[in-house]
Amino acid sequence: MFDRISQMEPLRPSASPELADGAREIVGRSASLAGSLHPVTRKTIAEFLRITNSYYSNLIEGHGTHPADIERAMRKDYSTDPAKRNLQMESLAHIECQRRIEERLEKEPDVNISSTEFIKWLHGIFYEQLPPELRLVRNDETGETMEVVPGEIRHRAVKIGRHVGPEEGALPQFLDRFGDVYRLESYHGIEPLLVAPAAHHRLTWIHPFLDGNGRVARLHTDAWFMKVPLSGYGLWNISRGIARQRNAYISALVQADAPRQGALDGRGNLSEKGLTGFCEFFLGVCLDQIDYMGRMLALDGLLGRIQGYVNLRKEKAIAAPSAATPPLRKEAAHMLQEALLRGEVPRGDAIRCSGMAERTGRKLLGQLLQESLLVSDTPKGPVRLGLPASVAGYFFPGLYPEADR
Repeated sequence: MFDRISQMEPLRPSASPELADGAREIVGRSASLAGSLHPVTRKTIAEFLRITNSYYSNLIEGHGTHPADIERAMRKDYSTDPAKRNLQMESLAHIECQRRIEERLEKEPDVNISSTEFIKWLHGIFYEQLPPELRLVRNDETGETMEVVPGEIRHRAVKIGRHVGPEEGALPQFLDRFGDVYRLESYHGIEPLLVAPAAHHRLTWIHPFLDGNGRVARLHTDAWFMKVPLSGYGLWNISRGIARQRNAYISALVQADAPRQGALDGRGNLSEKGLTGFCEFFLGVCLDQIDYMGRMLALDGLLGRIQGYVNLRKEKAIAAPSAATPPLRKEAAHMLQEALLRGEVPRGDAIRCSGMAERTGRKLLGQLLQESLLVSDTPKGPVRLGLPASVAGYFFPGLYPEADR
């Protein structure tokens, strides 16, 4: 049983050219993502990707809630099946957590996101939104069912696979050590990117809560990258990468859990090679996700996929949102592409760029607004690109598994 903070050492990976190169690549490529889009369009896509992040974070936990169902829940359109409804609520809770993290970091720029208070707050804001059924956790060894109290540190021993978490009475000491070592302000240059994976692992290793530890670790990583700040984060997210390499992720976690493997494996209680390997894996996942979104957000390709979607709708090759919805006219592509490039477009400009007469142009614009392919804050205000879940697979192929489309 772990009951001394020295047993959590080492807390940083060993020096590695691969890690340093990976960190620099992440900073550069993520920043280029942020600069490739109009700020309004960038915000629209980042807001839409909250749904993606929620979908994949839940998938890691074995809870599959398709983005279309999450989108319906955002409109208060819940499933009549209680189990599905609970999972929709879980997804909404994750989305709200992302928003609240951003709000808190904006209001409290000096907050220590690795402090015990902040870690408990992350757990609390998620679990306080869950229905009672999802706050229960079962001990497979004893058959006991326990309630997870939002933000409450566990008061009993836990075992996750072969890993036994630190003794419950020692958790305050481990969390205090975590907060001291991983205070983000202590790191400079590319160091925050080198340390982020280690903090992610060690938080899962401490396992401070009865349940929800993996999710809290991912939310903590979100907060870490936001606070760095890592320009472009939000246009990509670590949860998608972890979900798509879940088995490799778990294997890397286990390797970093391992005890020191002899005299050439650092000087701490745990394996330095294991921790360094986990960090290399983690940064590789980040680069994979940045590269994927870089391909998806390249303007030529995205403009072409918008055109392709409109062509399919025009030819009735794919279903409209409802039987009463007419096919899209080819001029719809011009309106959508203009909104992508300009961020916001006055309604008159949207009609003019389509080349249509005023009356037919207004009718088409109304259809795009009705389908949420374009959105506006006011009945007569400028329009911007909308991203309903129904088009995500066409605009961003591979964003979700093909079978789930």
